[in-house]
This record gives sequence, structure tokens and C-alpha cells, in this order.
Amino acid sequence: MKIQFTKMHGIGNDFVVVDGRKRKLPNPKKAARLLCDRRLGVGADQVLVLEKSRKADFFMRIYNADGSEVGMCGNGIRCLAKYVTDEGIFSKKEIRIETPSGIQVAKMVGKNKVTVDMGVPILKGREIPVNLSGRVINRPMRVDGKEMRATCVSMGNPHCVLFVDEPKTYPVEKYGPLFEKHHLFPKKTNVEFVKVVSPSQVEMRVWERGAGETLACGSGACAVVVASVMNGHTGREVRVKLLGGCLDIEWRRGDDHVYMTGAAETVFKGEIEI
Repeated sequence: MKIQFTKMHGIGNDFVVVDGRKRKLPNPKKAARLLCDRRLGVGADQVLVLEKSRKADFFMRIYNADGSEVGMCGNGIRCLAKYVTDEGIFSKKEIRIETPSGIQVAKMVGKNKVTVDMGVPILKGREIPVNLSGRVINRPMRVDGKEMRATCVSMGNPHCVLFVDEPKTYPVEKYGPLFEKHHLFPKKTNVEFVKVVSPSQVEMRVWERGAGETLACGSGACAVVVASVMNGHTGREVRVKLLGGCLDIEWRRGDDHVYMTGAAETVFKGEIEI
């Protein structure tokens, strides 16, 4: 079977976008593994499948490079908003996108820039989910015989935020998978390694569950700002520097929602047989 696709990225977090409204992607988990393979497929961190929605303008399914399905992807929402706009599928600037984690609203604020209302962060441990009660703020966790302090947030998917001295040299490839599969996280977790530069700027690297280290993670950047505020490190409007570029994040006092603004780019279009 041949399928048409569009390769996109949000500050380096790259996706294969497939329009599944008329023709469903066969065996999507297996297809995602092939499409994301950087040697045998197109190459991407995740596959985004556009589908119809009864509750919003569109439904977005998200498959990791290992074939697992997840509920939320901030960079992916920005890319999908640009995709439906550029392809003439949708003409309004404000786009309501349903995901397995709920409905997010994306707004085109430039040709290649999108603002997404990521909703209210989930802060209770059991709801993130983390096998700990109450808010998980600067809690000690033992990993590989070492005690480390973590703050946990859900932005529709679980995040474990660790504040470190220098993300650039931190052994992310070692501690990322150890935290991802830690027994305290029943559905695994994304892991962020963060340095606070100033009250309005942080730097981070991210280990995404099911994908490994990526150049960027939109929901992760949102979780990092929420964690930074709860730990007293920053204000509520923060520029987050990731390996692939920068995102502007605001945790707004008025409605308690987190707003993310960043770029979305189309790389190329193609057809592949799967």
C-alpha cells in the first residue's frame, strides 16, 4: 500500500504527517515504526495521523518511533495546525484539535508560527500518573543508587523535571531511560533536564518515552515552566531553549492555562509504500 505523507518539524522535533480522514493507516503501530526509521523509512520522532472528530475540527493520533501511541504532543499540534492550513483543509486561524488527552486550541500567529492553549497542568501525583500522593515537587527519587530530586507534571502526558547544573554535559542517555521506566511511573514518563539561566529563561534537554532524546518537546517545555514556577526558580513567562530552538511559554494566572508559542516547518512531501 502506498501512502502520501508530509515531513514536518517543530524546532527539530520531527514528524511524518499522514491524512487518515478518508483512508486509515493500516496497522498504525507497525507503520509508525517503519515510517520513523531513519534508515529504512522516512525518519521521524513520531507519526501524526489526521482524523475526523465529532467534538473538534480535527482529531490527531500520535505514534512514537517505537510504535506506542501517546495522548499529547505540543510540537505535533503546531505542525498539524500548519499542515491543515497550508493544505487548504481549514481556513480559520483558530483550530480546535482533539487528542486522546483532550481538546487543544491552536492559533496561527504567522506563516510558520503557532500558539497553542495547552490547558491546565495536572499536578496531583496519582493523576499524572506517579505512584506518589499529593503534588510531586522537588521529591527525592532513587535511581541507579543515586538520590535525585524530581518535580512531576502532566500536560496530557507525564513529565519528570530534573534541575541540573549543565544539561549540555549531563548524561541524559544514561538517566533518561532509567527515569522513563522507573517503577514510580506506571505509564512511563518523559524526562527533562533543566538549567535555570534567569527568571525568564531556562535551557533543557529532553528524553521522550518511546522515542529517546529528541531536539525538542513542546509539552515538555510547558511542564518545565510549570515546574520552575512551583520551585520558585522563574516567573510565569519564560523562554525555553531546547537543542532545536526556542519556545515561549506562559503559565497564565487568569485561567491557569499554559500557552506555548513556537515555529512549525514543512520539510518535504512524498509517497512511500508500506
